[in-house]
Amino acid sequence: MTSISSASRIRDLNDAMRNTGISSGRWMMTAGVQAFGPDFVLLATRAVQTFSAFTDDNDPYGEHDFGAFDLAGERLFWKIDYYDRDLRYGSNDPADPSITARVLTIMLASEY
Repeated sequence: MTSISSASRIRDLNDAMRNTGISSGRWMMTAGVQAFGPDFVLLATRAVQTFSAFTDDNDPYGEHDFGAFDLAGERLFWKIDYYDRDLRYGSNDPADPSITARVLTIMLASEY
């Protein structure tokens, strides 16, 4: 469990990544999402960028690192994971952007 100040910092960094798009982290799409075509991918990306339906159930630590939504009859999930800058290991401190690389993955719920 993270401290309240760390969770707040992680939430701010995660929201900044989602809201600005690719520039502040890596975005990944699963093959299932990509198979629906570029228009679907664009709509899914926009849905993640504007996602605000955080609850105690889907965001128990207040870090805004997971969401679920429906798009064109499909259930999708997105998740932010934290790695070291070389993307080899998990980050020792997701609240510190100087040592953390964020990777956001959008997937079909059926791929989870």
